[in-house]
Amino acid sequence: MKTVTSLLHMDMKTSIFAIFLLSLAITVSAQSRITEANYTDLSKRELSLKGYADSMINAQNAGTRFRSDSIFVRNLVKALQVQHSFDYAFDSIQSISRLYAPDSSFRIFTWQLKKDEYFYYQKGAIQKKTKDGSLQLYPLFDASMFTAKPMDSVRSRRNWIGAIYYKVIQKSWQGKNYYTLLGFDGFTVSSNRKWMEVLTFDEKTGEPMFGGPYFTVKPDTAKKAISPYRYLMEYKKEASTTFNYNGEMDMIIFDHLISESDEPHRPQTYIPDGDFEGFQWKNGMWVHVNKVFTDVPDEFKKVDPLLGNAPAEEAIRDKDGNIDEKKLEERSRQNDQKAKEKVKPKPKKPGGGQ
Repeated sequence: MKTVTSLLHMDMKTSIFAIFLLSLAITVSAQSRITEANYTDLSKRELSLKGYADSMINAQNAGTRFRSDSIFVRNLVKALQVQHSFDYAFDSIQSISRLYAPDSSFRIFTWQLKKDEYFYYQKGAIQKKTKDGSLQLYPLFDASMFTAKPMDSVRSRRNWIGAIYYKVIQKSWQGKNYYTLLGFDGFTVSSNRKWMEVLTFDEKTGEPMFGGPYFTVKPDTAKKAISPYRYLMEYKKEASTTFNYNGEMDMIIFDHLISESDEPHRPQTYIPDGDFEGFQWKNGMWVHVNKVFTDVPDEFKKVDPLLGNAPAEEAIRDKDGNIDEKKLEERSRQNDQKAKEKVKPKPKKPGGGQ
């Protein structure tokens, strides 16, 4: 006859095992919203999408790039129409950005189509999570090339200021969620842009809205376009800049910029000077912090695999905040040399091959 102690011990082991099985069942249930057949279907579609995504950037012929983009868009929509596609990551398509909101309420796709060596079109779409797994999709139409005032207002998905997003930060205020987007735009042949703006969703229509009066920014010569609706950092093409969210500090941190040629009216001359600014979320606003610290931890300056951003270079200000003209001049020479090397023609291989 088994003792009471042994029976209690068995009951305890049985209970633990039962809890384990229940937990496993819940996990499997959560992961099995995509049926095996649909998962196989999405895997095949992903393989096809991967090829077109690469072609719309790397194909030599412009016509091929545009056709690839058109086919990519059509096929992406068809893939997303597969039930519960929201749970499928498409993570093998490395040439597009795929970001889930921290609360998994939506995800946003952004990518670029290469027109020529000097211009890229920005493309995008937002997919919302639905209970029944049906598709709720909002295509984004880039209007940045058609406006001289990208900072001026709240914008809809039909006149979106295009960017390749690399971070989504979720904040809340008075019971409403706000999703801050950080994105990159290879703007012109001489300058790049990084954007920061707040995404919200209309409570009645569910439509995405970009921007709003969520920024308090102090004037600065390196920020000629000051607006409460969105934040813009434009800088020299060959410069390396930091603009990202630091979770430990709960702050968005970015380089302070100066004109390397003392021409503050020309953003294409802006480079980091070694100081850093920031934004903190307070009472439903991103409040500007003029100076955060004079160095960013190495782990915060990791190379972004999508955008190719590198860490900021050696500071050109001393500990008292004065600009070292020799370092500034050397930085300018280095940037010019990078630009020249970038446009050098590749040497031909023997036999006329490239």
